[in-house]
Amino acid sequence: MSRIIHDETVTKCPECGSSNLLFDKLSGEVVCVDCGYVIVNVTADLGPEWRSFDQDRDGKRVRVGAPVTLVMYDMGLSTKIGWKDTKGTDVSDIQVETLSAIKRCDKMTLMNGTARSSIRGLSEIAAICLKLGLPTNIMETASLIYRKVVRTSVMRGRSIRNTAAAAVYLACKQCGIPRMLSEIAAALNLNKKEITKCYRFLISKLNIAPPSPDTKLYVSRFVNNFKVKGDVERLAVELLEHARVCGLIDGRGPVGLAAAATYLAAMLMGYKLTQREVAEVARVTEVTIRNRYKELLTNIRIRIELETE
Repeated sequence: MSRIIHDETVTKCPECGSSNLLFDKLSGEVVCVDCGYVIVNVTADLGPEWRSFDQDRDGKRVRVGAPVTLVMYDMGLSTKIGWKDTKGTDVSDIQVETLSAIKRCDKMTLMNGTARSSIRGLSEIAAICLKLGLPTNIMETASLIYRKVVRTSVMRGRSIRNTAAAAVYLACKQCGIPRMLSEIAAALNLNKKEITKCYRFLISKLNIAPPSPDTKLYVSRFVNNFKVKGDVERLAVELLEHARVCGLIDGRGPVGLAAAATYLAAMLMGYKLTQREVAEVARVTEVTIRNRYKELLTNIRIRIELETE
């Protein structure tokens, strides 16, 4: 909101002595209503450079640039050299040659090897997040991870696209977004093993502790894919909580364990699901589903109450 400040000590008109004063916000003048004498004609405007024409729109219009973002190489603070002068008219031919030379020099100072790697990697991260439908915070976190690894000068000989995919996967784990590595590899048509190598490379070079994923986050995805009711999700979460108490989560993949808990909960609730269907949705093998399923049945006591008519 624009703040126009005037001398608040002026309470009376020096001509007629009237205290009926009017402050004109548009012109910045303090005028006496009775005699029309302009008491103050210059005020200090400490607000934005735009002005509102009515009170309802005051404070709703702003004139600022885009926010600083890590997704862009220059964080959105780049210098662009145009072909017009300060008045908006086209420059002369001589000035065009001068501006062309300035543009070339500006581009040469920025386009070194590290800059080209950063620009391509950040654009890959933006494209990956857009294709997978990931939120903006994932894009910002992945860009920060990629900037850190480029700054260490250890990117030589490594695939930029695989490293960008690994940064997105690591950002998803840090932000608590359930995304599987096989899902990212299939969506981008990349090799899962190569992304895994880049993921381990990022963790080792940046000294990042691998975040432990929440197994319960995957249950919601599986339940939505199977189109079952919410009671299956609630029962699967309870099974995973009992598995955590029994120590079954440690050392086991969260995706397979969540898929087995969803399969067991669906079977207990009377839904007919096969292990093949669950394995296809979870992108794991049927053997993994079967082993985690047997572990849950062996270590968790399940009591089934039958309703009699």
